[in-house]
Amino acid sequence: MSKHIAVLLGGWSAEREVSLVSGKAVARALRDLGYEVTEIDVQPDVAEVLARVRPDAAFNALHGRFGEDGCMQGLLEMMKIPYTHSGVLASSVAMDKPLAKIIFASAGLRCPKGKMVSRKELAKGDPLPRPFVVKPANEGSSVGVHIVTSEDNRPIDIVVSGQRSATSEENMPGRWPLAADRYLVEEYIPGREITAAVLNDKPLGVTEIKPQTGFYDYEHKYTDGAALHLCPAPLPKNKYEEVMQLALAAHRALGCRGLTRSDFRYDGKHFYLLEINTQPGMTPLSLSPEIAAHAGIDFKELVKILVEDAKLGEV
Repeated sequence: MSKHIAVLLGGWSAEREVSLVSGKAVARALRDLGYEVTEIDVQPDVAEVLARVRPDAAFNALHGRFGEDGCMQGLLEMMKIPYTHSGVLASSVAMDKPLAKIIFASAGLRCPKGKMVSRKELAKGDPLPRPFVVKPANEGSSVGVHIVTSEDNRPIDIVVSGQRSATSEENMPGRWPLAADRYLVEEYIPGREITAAVLNDKPLGVTEIKPQTGFYDYEHKYTDGAALHLCPAPLPKNKYEEVMQLALAAHRALGCRGLTRSDFRYDGKHFYLLEINTQPGMTPLSLSPEIAAHAGIDFKELVKILVEDAKLGEV
């Protein structure tokens, strides 16, 4: 008798549309593998739906808040439904970027210098010398991230007010700016965009991302042709191995499990850890499945590994 898997997708975060694509791809793969699958577009009544469906395990394909930040993991723990990816604590800490940075620093990982500011503080003016990066403290997929340069003539209060400028409409239609309450402001690290994936406590590989224009924001991540993925990343062998070990260290520092992807900036000498993603995208444009494929693990096999390792608890 095949296992019954509930694929959790959609939800109501800023990343709902991407989650729907990830979840549909996962559900197709699971059906092809012979699993019984129920797709659940997560809404506030998700506990009632899960109680009615009674799956053997849940594949958590949610992205962003309420799905990736420990909330859904906590619900699944209470309902005793094994689930994919990281547990409650690792998920919640990874989503809180300032807190994650403290833990990364304690583990000896190099991160950009930065500070936490409130919306009111950010509205008063530049909290760091330009250029700097400002991002909501608890969003994923580069939602609401902006690089503030000396050439940028928009006042900072546009970023925090929820208003849109002509420039923002052009660059991030319908998504910019995000009205958060807490922001992480960091020094801008010039250099290359590098990402590395870890699966079940083993590094999988490394990709370099080259946006066709601007920086690797939300639109570049999920628009076909907007960014080049160089997999494997064209790095010297020692640097390639170094960044894989840094990704593994980040994975272990938070107590993650399953699949994670860590994002870095590389200035030609040092790698700077930006964040860790505990539920990487599973869309046709997603980086982690691409890295896994280069390591010899195709999409269906990756999905199977994740769902067969579904469990309760942190490890």
